[in-house]
Amino acid sequence: MEPRLVYITTENEKEALKIGKILVQERLAACANILPKMKSIFHWEKKLTVANEAVLILKTKSDLMTELTLRVKSLHSYSVPCVISLPLLEGNREYFNWIFSEVISE
Repeated sequence: MEPRLVYITTENEKEALKIGKILVQERLAACANILPKMKSIFHWEKKLTVANEAVLILKTKSDLMTELTLRVKSLHSYSVPCVISLPLLEGNREYFNWIFSEVISE
C-alpha cells in the first residue's frame, strides 16, 4: 500500500466537483483538488481537438485504484476518461498517514 496522486481530466468544473465529492464521500479518495480551467490538445476519432477541460486531482492509496477507476468511469461523461495515478514516494509522512486514515480499508 502506497499513497497515490490521481490525475483526472473532466469536461468542466461542474463535472470535476460532482466526481470529486462522490469519491471523497465514498472514501475512495481522502481529498480532491480542482483546477477549473485547462486547454487540452489531442487527437480524438482521427481529428485534432482543442478543448477546455478541468483537472481533478485526488489523493488516495494504491489498493483503491481499481475501485476508484471503475467508479470514475461510471460517473464520467467521457467514454474513455483519463484516470492515471502516480506513486507518492517522498513527502510528509504525517500527510500520507492522514490519507490512509481518510480512505476505506480493505
